[in-house]
Amino acid sequence: MLIAHSIAELRHHLAGFNDHALVPTMGNLHEGHLALVRQAKPLADVTVASIFVNRLQFLPHEDFDTYPRTRDSDCAKLEAAGCDIVFAPSEQDFYPEPQTFKVQPPADLADILEGHFRPGFFVGVCTVVMKLFACIQPRAAVFGKKDYQQLMVIRRMVRQFALPIEIVAGETCRADDGLALSSRNGYLSADQRGEAVHLSRARRSQ
Repeated sequence: MLIAHSIAELRHHLAGFNDHALVPTMGNLHEGHLALVRQAKPLADVTVASIFVNRLQFLPHEDFDTYPRTRDSDCAKLEAAGCDIVFAPSEQDFYPEPQTFKVQPPADLADILEGHFRPGFFVGVCTVVMKLFACIQPRAAVFGKKDYQQLMVIRRMVRQFALPIEIVAGETCRADDGLALSSRNGYLSADQRGEAVHLSRARRSQ
């Protein structure tokens, strides 16, 4: 498995391949991410997973500085899952100057649900994904259904920009207690996790 730390290095590694598949992540990987990588492998000649904690999708009071960064263990997991290339740039590599050009998704899709509580979140998501698409030029990209609103936002963005990219949905992976796997689950106390499991089961039974 190859690891690219810059856009130039990434493009060098991709030069010998025709079709690219992408799995975007912010790292701190779990089985759900690895399932997306395995789903992506048959879709192209080379499978790329990105690891980048994107400042643009964090509000000032959120956990950008403390978000778990576990690149070494993430790379080991990705290699075991069959990933071919990891794109793991630093913030300076990916945003060498302030990212003043941004993608503004429609309010009717992006300013509801999660977007209602996290203003500007999907601007950050769309901007980083569009930049990853420009760097990697995938023919397919795999996103998990766990973040269903994100999946819908990205699909509409791809359609409206007429990008030649197939957006593939991956099924939600769950822990033994039924809670959807998430990189932030480690923040939950035992009581908070129990409440989250209860709410998850209630929603799934509706």
